[in-house]
Amino acid sequence: MTEGNGAPRGGEDEDVNINAPETPRHSEGNSKPIHEESPLLSASEEEEDDDLIVNDGGLEDDHDEYHDTKSLWYMVLLTISIGGLQLAWSVELAAGTPYLLSLGMSKSLMALVWIAGPLSGALVQPYVGILSDNCRSPWGKRTPFMVAGAVATIVSLLALSWAREIVGGFLSIFGADRASQGVKVSIIVFAVLWVYVLDFAINTVQAGIRAFILDCAPSHQQEAANSMASRLIGFGNIVGYLAGYLDLPKYLWFFGNTQFKILCVIACVALGSTVAISIITIRERDPRLEAAAPKAKGGIIAFFSTVFRSIRRLPPQTRKVCEVQFFAWIGFFPQLFYSSSYIADIYVQPALEANPHMTPDEIDRLYENATRAGSFALLVYAITSLATNVLLPFFIAPSYDSPVYESTSSFHSNRSYTTRFSRLLDALIIPGLTLRRAWLGSHLIFATCMFSTLIVRSIAAATALIGIIGISWALTLWAPFAIISAEVSKRDALRRARESQSRLRNHTLDRESDPESSLDIPEDQAGVILGIHNMSIATPQILATIGSSIIFKFLQKPRGTPGDRSIAVVLAAGGLSTLVAAWLTSRIKDEVELPGEMVPTEEPTREERRSLSRERGLVRSGSYSGLEY
Repeated sequence: MTEGNGAPRGGEDEDVNINAPETPRHSEGNSKPIHEESPLLSASEEEEDDDLIVNDGGLEDDHDEYHDTKSLWYMVLLTISIGGLQLAWSVELAAGTPYLLSLGMSKSLMALVWIAGPLSGALVQPYVGILSDNCRSPWGKRTPFMVAGAVATIVSLLALSWAREIVGGFLSIFGADRASQGVKVSIIVFAVLWVYVLDFAINTVQAGIRAFILDCAPSHQQEAANSMASRLIGFGNIVGYLAGYLDLPKYLWFFGNTQFKILCVIACVALGSTVAISIITIRERDPRLEAAAPKAKGGIIAFFSTVFRSIRRLPPQTRKVCEVQFFAWIGFFPQLFYSSSYIADIYVQPALEANPHMTPDEIDRLYENATRAGSFALLVYAITSLATNVLLPFFIAPSYDSPVYESTSSFHSNRSYTTRFSRLLDALIIPGLTLRRAWLGSHLIFATCMFSTLIVRSIAAATALIGIIGISWALTLWAPFAIISAEVSKRDALRRARESQSRLRNHTLDRESDPESSLDIPEDQAGVILGIHNMSIATPQILATIGSSIIFKFLQKPRGTPGDRSIAVVLAAGGLSTLVAAWLTSRIKDEVELPGEMVPTEEPTREERRSLSRERGLVRSGSYSGLEY
């Protein structure tokens, strides 16, 4: 990595002693560099001319490289792990159900198995977020959880895919017949166990990756980082759907003798390699240089108490985003699970009506072809989502620009030049089309498509409908994470700047005159906030599962019976909740200034200008603006 495009990888952090006595450091006889966390400035530095504070967009000595504008390749390396994770998700979601059914599991038991995903998302991610926020590992806060979660996910996928061989081989040692009912039941129990372990492991690595992206991307590039993450998620989806569509045993027989085994091996390789690339090339802040958080009580009660306290003090934008996500995911969860079945249902209806007395084998062949039609629709859906993630950021207006002291000629934005390419990108921006408004429009598109499922009854039109929903899915993977990440990252930058400014002035902030900026006010970090956000995603999935089950109970017809419209009703019901999400999105502001962020009207002191540089070293919040090759 080139200097300025990543965290310092040399020995700078090791030279810092945050507990050093507060005596002035002179340039003679002491060559240790000043770090952001260092309590003092050198005497020689205080005599510098103010014009030397800013140089080409960065501070000469006491500046935080994590606020520097990062390159496109930095963003790719930072977010590539989430693409590998998505491939693992797609294997579980797309191929998990047929595999479990092939083991002899009933559909009623299947519902209990797949509720593990929402449950683990609601519980595991907040818990991992709290643990990672308090982690003091020299490798960083998030890296240990990314590694542990990735290893557990790989082990779970391999154990699940080889369940027959593992259980059958073990029980055969004791003389059990692999074809006996007891062995079959044991295989199902073993598989269900590893499905739950897999869901918990995936949520662990996902919590670590999301917080890792937030921590390592600058405040003004949070939209760019999350936009890149959504593109890689789309790419992972496409790879997963293509792999599921191909006859893998024909080409990759050395990975296994079944489609599911080979898919799991591919997912393991993708997840392991992408996580390794991210943690090797992108270095987190050393949490040992930050003030240690007070030790919290352990146990389940303490965990839930911490979560409830964190929910009450969520930042304002984050709270509104969580409200939107709650209602949006009541609609998205059925769409994710039943879109292919909706296409398949349309595919089989004409044949069932023309020949109501088909044999079971003929019905199986018909539904097999219908499943392929549904898979093709999902492929169109994934391509549309990826295309939206790639193209839409060019047209999105930045949420905020960096303010400057216009009265101070020496203090400028950290990007004072333009290029022909950057001017071209600026010309593509649609005035007024902010990320929040695009997200609002995506909810309306989704609701319209869901209502249309009640009247669309042709394969081509239904495939187009599912493809259009890919636009909404792209914004769902991008907008909420970008809005939350921008707010949390800005708040974290302000907190660090205030702490540094307080040490520079060698006195504490006046808590009574400015209580909101007091360092004693507890502020949750990225891990727990993103965990709570995931709770707002996972909890409505449980409600959607229950609601869908009720609708299916009254409207579903036996397999092979014509006239079943239950899936369309379930999808349309999800569109109603998405309208509520659209209304809540309209109440979100495009930009909220944090306490203590207002630009002062009078000339700042040298320390204030240095602190502001760290607080608001922003260029643009655009998803491509500021990304340089």
